[in-house]
Amino acid sequence: MDAFVAEFVGTSLLLAMGSGVVANVVLNGTKGNNSGWIVVTTAWALGVFIGVVVAGPYSGAHLNPAVSIALAITGDFPWIDVPRYVLAQILGAMFGSGIAWLVYKDHFNATEDKDLKFAPFGTAPAIRNLPSNLVSEIVGTSVLIIVILYSTEPFIQDENGTPIGLGSLGALPVAFLVWVIGLSMGGTTGYAINPARDFGPRLMHQILPIKGKGSSDWGYSWVPVLGPILGAAIAAGIYLLLGVGGMV
Repeated sequence: MDAFVAEFVGTSLLLAMGSGVVANVVLNGTKGNNSGWIVVTTAWALGVFIGVVVAGPYSGAHLNPAVSIALAITGDFPWIDVPRYVLAQILGAMFGSGIAWLVYKDHFNATEDKDLKFAPFGTAPAIRNLPSNLVSEIVGTSVLIIVILYSTEPFIQDENGTPIGLGSLGALPVAFLVWVIGLSMGGTTGYAINPARDFGPRLMHQILPIKGKGSSDWGYSWVPVLGPILGAAIAAGIYLLLGVGGMV
């Protein structure tokens, strides 16, 4: 599988599960309505798991522009490949959130609250204070990236040297990492910690024919884009300053 396709498919799976669980929890008439934050954070974490399982052997399963940028800063990923990965991630996030909308279309139609209709697509702050919201995204992403940079994911290979399966089960630690970030730091902004995860679905909210939808809140949209990028850069800088990065 080509790396671009792998990033697209992996991010699509992540967002289909992530947008899907939010729709299940917040939209009217679903089986999971009002099931709570623990359900949301758990499904997002497991969505990361399945995305990494599929894409990992072929692209490294970045699934997040912040990861691609951080690895490029540390010298572990070529800068020339960053735009291609980011494009695949954004398109995958759009496609995955579109799938979730299609699955829950009747429940979107049954829900009148415009904010609830938006929730499966983009993040929104619990208390709107943009500087504070930006800090939340920076800190959450910094935790994500610094742990990823200290993690190794060697893959099992077959007799021909082809990577297969989960290797050292690297997908599991990343899933737990995203889970704990959501549980501990996600209550402020909804923990985008991934520019593609927010921008792509937000764009889908803008263009999809969602009955009775409200604003896509582009005035806030820069926070879950800039925050994770800054967080990734800070984490990569710390990693390099500690003298363990730069392995080309």
